[in-house]
Amino acid sequence: MPTALSLAPAELQLAELTEANRPAQLPLLTRIAELLSASAAVTHLLVRGSLASGTADRLSDVDFVVGVHDRDLPAFTAALDDLMTVAGGALLPGWRDTIVADLGGIGFVFLVQHEGKLQQVDLYLAPASQITTVRRKVSGKVLLDRPPTEITTTQIEQAETHVAKLAARPKSCTELLIEHLVLAVLLHKRIQRGQKFVAYAEWHMLHTATKDLIKTALALASRFWGWYQLREELALTPIGRTCLADLDAAITSPAVPTAADVNAALDRVLALTERACPNALDGLADAITAYRTYLELA
Repeated sequence: MPTALSLAPAELQLAELTEANRPAQLPLLTRIAELLSASAAVTHLLVRGSLASGTADRLSDVDFVVGVHDRDLPAFTAALDDLMTVAGGALLPGWRDTIVADLGGIGFVFLVQHEGKLQQVDLYLAPASQITTVRRKVSGKVLLDRPPTEITTTQIEQAETHVAKLAARPKSCTELLIEHLVLAVLLHKRIQRGQKFVAYAEWHMLHTATKDLIKTALALASRFWGWYQLREELALTPIGRTCLADLDAAITSPAVPTAADVNAALDRVLALTERACPNALDGLADAITAYRTYLELA
């Protein structure tokens, strides 16, 4: 799959978006669009959200729908982390987005360094065979519309199977740590905007990710669903009791967090990860240091 830029900028339909508004994120949007469109596997690019509607502010994320030929979807998904971290400037591998609406594809959130700040880049990968349906459900600006080569029934079935398997696969400790890091950035944005209801929902998601991290590290073979029997399973060892104390501190915090609450939760989960599953931090030390520096500058 090619990753070098091979398309002329004129092939990306950026003029309408540029005239509609000139947000600070526009150079980042252009850079990521050029990066994605360089792959022959990508058939469509749509920008959605506030950047498409002209209502973006300095906190707005860069939100793409990426149409990928059904035949290439598994390989493109597997290469996406490397593409975004090496060429796209992302600090961390992508978080498999569980907030985005189900449109028959897979959502990922990346935290990308841009002009001294962390910017959120949302990529929703959709099989090319589903793009017509997606475009009926999602309003946005079309940046790339490249008719795919023939898509066979077998390729459609393979793409559907790939999406279903990825959605069903349990998250590793590393993925759950990245989920915390992404949710902390989202929560800081909700707090700055005064979006209390959304902050409440994402705060609960962060606590659930903490619970899932503890269970994945210490009770991977658990027979119980969700929050059931946590104390019975985890309080058998000193490390389990310490992790339960961390979880207790999380769930007894205010229902709608302040920025200080989010920072405390982040400190807590990093300490918890180092204690319960230190291998989840392998290779991420520099990225986490940079991440925390960017949060302080936000």
